[in-house]
Amino acid sequence: MHFTSERRLDDGVLERELTLGEIPGILWTPASSSEPVPLILIGHPPLGLSRMYPRLAGRARYYAAEYGFASATIELPGSGDRPRWDATEEARADLRRAMEAGEPVSDEIIDALVLPLVDKAVPEWQAALDALLALPEVGGPVGYEGGVISIGVRLAVVEPRIVAAGFFAGSLVPAVMFEEARQVTIPLHVLLQWDDEGNDRQAALDLFDAFGSREKTLHANMGGHTGVPQFELDPGARFFARHLR
Repeated sequence: MHFTSERRLDDGVLERELTLGEIPGILWTPASSSEPVPLILIGHPPLGLSRMYPRLAGRARYYAAEYGFASATIELPGSGDRPRWDATEEARADLRRAMEAGEPVSDEIIDALVLPLVDKAVPEWQAALDALLALPEVGGPVGYEGGVISIGVRLAVVEPRIVAAGFFAGSLVPAVMFEEARQVTIPLHVLLQWDDEGNDRQAALDLFDAFGSREKTLHANMGGHTGVPQFELDPGARFFARHLR
């Protein structure tokens, strides 16, 4: 991992752009700390880091300033400036055609769109975690939040260093991920937009029910996919404070 730039933001948070091999990412750390701090991995949908930056940076700066956490994110496969996948691009085109026609999105489209992304992204997140925890200022424990929920589910199953996760129930979920969800045992904090135009509400509720965690909380709010209330930031941060401190 190499840092390619750094800047001190106006709230004192240090923001450093990085590369992990050819994968770009960003690390945010608190203004000052006398010991290594917990880390939150911030996932995001496959829209590109530059487009998602305001939301990611806003969350990371809040976690750093209010709770003293470090946060990090990396670019997803096939997003931003990373090479495109022909198969994934075809699945995205099939998804757009189905949604524009008002047709149900088939299991085949969901599997083709999501499963290759999960298979490639999860090892990359684990490699990033290896590199981040090697830094003297980052010590864990580790939380994961946001992003494509299937990536979060897989990480929660295979990565023992992640001790708590906050999920956004707003992405298409392959049927096979429901079985993986039953293997998730870490504490969960799940956000659901009740009127999400691109999400099957019942599937989201079924996935929440499938999680094997003894501690799992669902926060449901009225509104569409991008209408998550700003006030939900603090309950999520307090959830991580309970489990990362």
